[in-house]
Amino acid sequence: MTTYINVQQLRFAWPEGDRVFDGVDAVFSDGRTALVGDNGTGKSTLLRLVAGLLRPGSGTITASGLIEHLPQELPLRLGDTVADLLGIAAQREALLAIESGDAGEAHFAAIGDDWDFLDRSRVALDELGLDHIGFDRTVGTLSGGESMLVGLAGRLARRPDVLLLDEPSNNLDGSARKRLYQAIRRFNGTLVVVSHDRALLEHVDAVAELYRGRIRVFEGNFSAYEQVVAAEKEAAARAVRDAKQDLTRQRRELVATRMQNDKGAAAWRRERERGGTPKILLNGKKNAGEVSSAKILLAKQEDVAEARERLDAAEDSLRDDGAISVDLPETHVSSHREIAIVKGLKVGELYGEGLGLHVRGPERIAVTGDNGSGKTTLLRALASASRVPHGFLTQRLELLDDDATVLESVRARAPEADQSLLRTRLARFGMRGASVFQKVATLSGGQRLRAALATVLSAQPAPQLLLLDEPTNNLDMSSTAQLQQALGAFEGALVVVSHDEAFLEGLGLTRRVELRRGEGIALDEPVAA
Repeated sequence: MTTYINVQQLRFAWPEGDRVFDGVDAVFSDGRTALVGDNGTGKSTLLRLVAGLLRPGSGTITASGLIEHLPQELPLRLGDTVADLLGIAAQREALLAIESGDAGEAHFAAIGDDWDFLDRSRVALDELGLDHIGFDRTVGTLSGGESMLVGLAGRLARRPDVLLLDEPSNNLDGSARKRLYQAIRRFNGTLVVVSHDRALLEHVDAVAELYRGRIRVFEGNFSAYEQVVAAEKEAAARAVRDAKQDLTRQRRELVATRMQNDKGAAAWRRERERGGTPKILLNGKKNAGEVSSAKILLAKQEDVAEARERLDAAEDSLRDDGAISVDLPETHVSSHREIAIVKGLKVGELYGEGLGLHVRGPERIAVTGDNGSGKTTLLRALASASRVPHGFLTQRLELLDDDATVLESVRARAPEADQSLLRTRLARFGMRGASVFQKVATLSGGQRLRAALATVLSAQPAPQLLLLDEPTNNLDMSSTAQLQQALGAFEGALVVVSHDEAFLEGLGLTRRVELRRGEGIALDEPVAA
C-alpha cells in the first residue's frame, strides 16, 4: 500500500497570536524524509499538526493509515512502568488476568484482536538493544536515552503506516544511535524525521526544508541537500555583490546627470545675462532644455530605484544564521580555584567504590559514556558540591517556567538587572523583539535551549561553573555551531555531557571523562593540545 502525507494551504497560529504557518503546502511520499529548518520555524509544530495533536486554523492535512508520533520530550512519570511507556499496560494487565483464569468481557475488549502485542513489543525492544529491560521496570530507573528508545519501540510495535520522529537520537549513545538508524532503514511506509543528527540525516531519501514559512523538497540525503543550498548561497552572495556594484554605478550616473543639468541651467543664465538672443527664442531653449533634463533625470532616478529594489531582493535571498554571542568577563575563575569535589558517588549498583571527580580552575571537561552509566547523576552531584556560583542546564530544561515569558524567565534569575541589559543578552542568543514576550510553552526545542542558556548566564551572581547535560539536543546544526563558538567565550569552569563528538571537539577541552559500567571512570586524562 502506498502511504503519504498531504498538506494543503495549512494555516496555524498560537492562541497568543503568533503565526507559524500561513498557507503551507507539502507532500511526503513513501520513504524516509528529513524535515529540516532553523529552530523556531515550526518543524515540531508541523509534526504535531499531522499527528492530530493540534488543530489547524484552516487548510487540510490528510494521511494514509495509522499515524504514530514520537515527540522530543516524552511525558514521563517516574513511577510508570516500561509497559506504560510502551502503551500496552492495560492490554498486558488484561492478558495476565485472562491467563490467570479471569474470563471477564472487559479483559477481552481491552485486547481486541491484538493478541500478539506482547511479542511485538518484546521484539521491538530487543531490536533497539533493550533486551535487558523488562516490562515491569519503572521509568525512574531508565536513562533519558533508554526512555526515548522504549518510546520508539512502542510506536514501532504498533506497525504504523506513517511515523513521525522528533529528534529521536536525543540522549542516545553511539551504539544506541546505530540501532536507531537500522530501525529507520527497516521502516516501510512514510517516515518524517526532525533531527540535527548528521549521521541520521544521511539515511534519508529526501530532505524537506522549512524556510520562511514554505517547504521545499530536495531529493537525496542531507549531503545532497547541503550541496544545493551551498550553491544557492553562493549565487545569492554573488547577486548581492553585483546588485551593490550596479546600485553604486547608477548613483554615480544620477549625480553626473544632476551635474549636467546644473551646467545646462548655468549656461542658459549666462546667455540671458549677455543678451543679444531674442527672449522668445531664449525661453524656448530653456523650456526644451528643462523638459529634456527632467526626463533624463527622472529616468536615471528610476534606474537607481530599480537597482535598490534588486539589491533588496538579493539581500532578502541571503540566509541569516542568527549567531549566538556571549560576553561575560565576570565568570572568570583563577587556575588554582577549587570549583567542585565529588567523592564516592553511588550510582545504583554500577560502581562498587562510587564515582569521584575534582574540578579546579577554568577546566573544560567532557563527560561521556553509555546510556545509564551515571553521567547526569554525576552532574547533579557536581552542582550540589559546587563552591562557586553555578548554572545547570538539565536535559529537560526544568529551570524554565512554561507559563512565563522568555523575559520573565531571565528576570527571575536576575531580578535586579536592568531590563535593557536582559534584552541585550537575549538578543545575543537570537531572541529579539516580540520573541522575548513569547510564552516558554510555545517555544521550539532549540528556542528553549537558547532561552535557558541566556537565563543561566544572565543570573546574578554570574555562574563560574557551567554544567550542561546534552546541550545540543533539539538544536539545528547551525545553532550547534553557534553554541560551540559562544561557549568559547565563557571564562569559568565547564562540564559537558554529550554524545555529539563534533560538538565536543570544538569546545577546547582540557579533560575527557568516560564512565563505564562496573569500571567507574575509565578515562580521566588531559586532552592533548
